[in-house]
Amino acid sequence: MSQPFSGRRAAAALVTAALLLPLTACGGNDDSKKDTGGEKSGSAAPKADLTVLAASSLTDVFKKAGAVYEKEHPGTKVNFSFAGSQELAAQVKEGAPADAVVTADTKTMDGMKVDVGTPAVIAKNRLVIATGEGNPKKIDNLGDLADSKLKVVLAASEVPVGRYGKQVLDAQKLKVEPVSQEPNVRAVLSKVELGEADAGLVYKTDAATAPKKVDAVDIPDAQNAVASYPAATLKASQHQAAAAAFVKWLSTPEAQKILQQAGFQKP
Repeated sequence: MSQPFSGRRAAAALVTAALLLPLTACGGNDDSKKDTGGEKSGSAAPKADLTVLAASSLTDVFKKAGAVYEKEHPGTKVNFSFAGSQELAAQVKEGAPADAVVTADTKTMDGMKVDVGTPAVIAKNRLVIATGEGNPKKIDNLGDLADSKLKVVLAASEVPVGRYGKQVLDAQKLKVEPVSQEPNVRAVLSKVELGEADAGLVYKTDAATAPKKVDAVDIPDAQNAVASYPAATLKASQHQAAAAAFVKWLSTPEAQKILQQAGFQKP
C-alpha cells in the first residue's frame, strides 16, 4: 500500500535533515570562526600594531619587554616612542596617533585624565648621583653637589626626574647651580658619560645601563624621592582591546620580573 502524500513529504524532510547534519558538524558555515576585530583564534589578546609612548627611563627595559610580549602574542607588534614625560603629554594632547602611554610620574598622567583610561602604576624608581667612571671628583652625597667647582647637570623642572631632583635638593636646603638643564633623564646621563658634567641626578635604573661609563652614588632613602610609573591606554586608540591587553600585561609576574631585573622596584 503506498504512503499518503503528506507522509511522503514528512519522510523526505527527515532525509534532507539527516544529510545536512554532517555538513553543519564540519563547520562549513560556522560564524564563530570568523575574524572579529582582528582577534586571533585561541588568543587572549587581539592582533594589532601598537604604538606606546613611554618615558625615556624605560628605553632599555621596554625594548626587552616588548620583544617578549611580541613572542608570546604572534601577530602583535609593539612600537615604542621614548621621550620625557612632559613631551609625551604634549604629544597626546596634540592628538598624536598612539595606543598607550607610560610616564615617570603620576602628576603628568593626571594631567592627561581626559585622554587616557584608568592608569595603573607598574613600577617605581629612585634617584642616584651619576658621576664619571671611578668617581674622579670623589662625590659622596647630595651636599657635594653644591660645590661651585663641580659641573652638575640636572633635568629641567618640568621633567619628572628634574622635579624629583629639585624636591630632594630643596629638602636638604641645597642650592645647586646646574651647567645645563636637560629635556629628559637620558640626556642628563649622556652629559656625564661624555665627561661634559662631573655629576647629575638620574634614576638608579638609568645609571645601571652604563656601568662602564658612570658610577652611581646612592642617596639614602630618607633623602630620596620615589618615582612612580603609571601606564594607561589612550581613549583615541584605534586598537582599544589590544592596547588594554598590553597595559594589563605590564603588571603580570612575567613583566614585573623583567622590570625588577633592570632595577625597577615593585609598584
